[in-house]
Amino acid sequence: MRTKPSILLKTKYGLLKGNEREFCNEFLGIRYARAGRFEYAEPVDHADTEEYDATAFGGVCPQTRTYYEHLEIPERMFYHKEFRDGITYDYDEDCLNLNVYAPKKADHAPVIVFIHGGGFNSGSVKDSNFDGEAYAKRGIVLVTLNYRVGVLGYFAHEKVLGRYGHDGNFGLHDQLTAIQWVKRHIADFGGDPDNITLMGQSAGAISIQYLCLMPDNKDLFRRAIMMSGGGMFPKFALPRPVAQTREYWKNFMEIAGCETFEEIRDLDLKALFTAIEEIKKVRKDNTYNTMPVIDGYLLPAPVDTLITKPLKIDYMIGYTNNDMYAPIMAHIGNVFANANNGYVYYFDIDAPGPDKNGAFHSADLRYVFHTLSSSHRPYTAWDEEVSELMVDYISAFASCGDPNGDGRPLWKRASGKALCFRKKSVKFGRPGWCKLVWNMITKGDPK
Repeated sequence: MRTKPSILLKTKYGLLKGNEREFCNEFLGIRYARAGRFEYAEPVDHADTEEYDATAFGGVCPQTRTYYEHLEIPERMFYHKEFRDGITYDYDEDCLNLNVYAPKKADHAPVIVFIHGGGFNSGSVKDSNFDGEAYAKRGIVLVTLNYRVGVLGYFAHEKVLGRYGHDGNFGLHDQLTAIQWVKRHIADFGGDPDNITLMGQSAGAISIQYLCLMPDNKDLFRRAIMMSGGGMFPKFALPRPVAQTREYWKNFMEIAGCETFEEIRDLDLKALFTAIEEIKKVRKDNTYNTMPVIDGYLLPAPVDTLITKPLKIDYMIGYTNNDMYAPIMAHIGNVFANANNGYVYYFDIDAPGPDKNGAFHSADLRYVFHTLSSSHRPYTAWDEEVSELMVDYISAFASCGDPNGDGRPLWKRASGKALCFRKKSVKFGRPGWCKLVWNMITKGDPK
């Protein structure tokens, strides 16, 4: 493997050693915060070494797949092959780090901060579909970040409540802490701290939706792009009051053999995830307890009341033809976009290859990051053209709030229609609702 030449950048954070690439300088694994297990993140604004090595990715939050990959499950194997095959991950509780991809001569450049998905229980930005060079090439600074997920991200306990005045939502708080770090430090990389766009997919998009419901964030970022996760989900999938999750976590502690908070806090990491495996055998509500909660702090009230008054910023919503619960994802995205004068796209290009999974949940990620060449799929010249268009649209949106320009097909604001990316055309029109319903019924999760 060819070694990338290194570059040094003097910042308020410290002297950073990064990688020089053709169209950008990349700085990887920058620690933005520290946190012990079941502690809220404390920002880190100064490197603890004279020269901070930012040439390699930092640690990834430990998650179920750290010890239990379950690749015998078709859906798990599908996504492993799609995004993680051949990659080695360093799973570490010390995982609060971010990556910066900056144009070489950036000066007050627009900034995009990306939050990955994974159902609030998995994921990282080391996957093969993520890269920032395509945006740097267009004059955009791209930041990707890791945050805590699963039990490490959403455990709730009275001891935490007693210490901080709120509990749960460690992962959501990590994301907010990272965005605040970017606001303070991105100027040193050539970015404009007053022109930040949040972009996320799946759980990352849902996280951004919640961040957009917090009035205190009104000056933190200017725009939001939510891929497969914008809008208000049905009530059963919305955050619950944190007090309602504590019974679940008490049950979890019993299964783990821990009587006190101190015991579960200090439990061996593999034993912690073994307990997660065991509780899944006896309970069916695991997903709804390992996700953001109404904590009276980050989410001060039920989402269905907060969402009527989101931040007054620019919005972009996207969904695919075989998204998770495709017609529901499309409906909630359209409703939110229509109410907030946002832009909507419908990704209707089936993934090429022998499997017949349509434009599966996450299929648009490689197009958005222009990483088609690192996939096993036989993408065509048209796919490359669509990818270039998507990066152009998003770059323009991040720059000024309007994705149009340079002769691209006109993208109007929400009106019940969307910019439709299809196998032979890109144009503004109506999504295929019958297809969305049919795909949900006949295809479901990727196989």
